[in-house]
Amino acid sequence: MAHKEALSVLKQSDLDWTSLSPAALIQPGERTGKFRLSGSAFVPDQKGESHISAEDYAVALVDELEHPHHLRQVLGVVY
Repeated sequence: MAHKEALSVLKQSDLDWTSLSPAALIQPGERTGKFRLSGSAFVPDQKGESHISAEDYAVALVDELEHPHHLRQVLGVVY
């Protein structure tokens, strides 16, 4: 609930922000460099699953920090 409230405050501000939403299941695994980005917090695959390795989530986070392409957006990050 606190994250939802913080997002509401950010949306009303003049700040540049990006909110990353990981998949439903985020756990240690292999760094594949493959992940999907979406404007939605929940993006299931063809099987209805939503997962990502912690390593790939970290890559997506650093990519967005170094090259911000989703300012003032919620960015779903899934495999």
